[in-house]
Amino acid sequence: MRLGVVEYMDAAHYLPGHETCGKVHGHTYRVELVVEGEKGETGMVMDFYEMKSILKKALSEYDHRCLNEVVDYPSVENLCEAIYNKLLGEITLPFKVRIWEGKGKWCELGDL
Repeated sequence: MRLGVVEYMDAAHYLPGHETCGKVHGHTYRVELVVEGEKGETGMVMDFYEMKSILKKALSEYDHRCLNEVVDYPSVENLCEAIYNKLLGEITLPFKVRIWEGKGKWCELGDL
């Protein structure tokens, strides 16, 4: 069974050397966390509150920041990988992270 939560963050970035994205600009990022597992004794795969708390904590380093200060070459791929790695130690179930950079563009990483 799969279970998911969504959080949002706003951040600026620029991609050095990129023709159009080389200037500082910002995005609203939609970040989806999906876990997979069996229902436990509580009847839940994982508590939504716990999932949202873990995800919010992982995003706090990036929200309302210039991503270039915390991620080398902050493409959505590198941002997704950085957030996924932060969640590795916090989520014990198989999971995936999907990050939408604005509308219509996303990157996904995970075991599902």
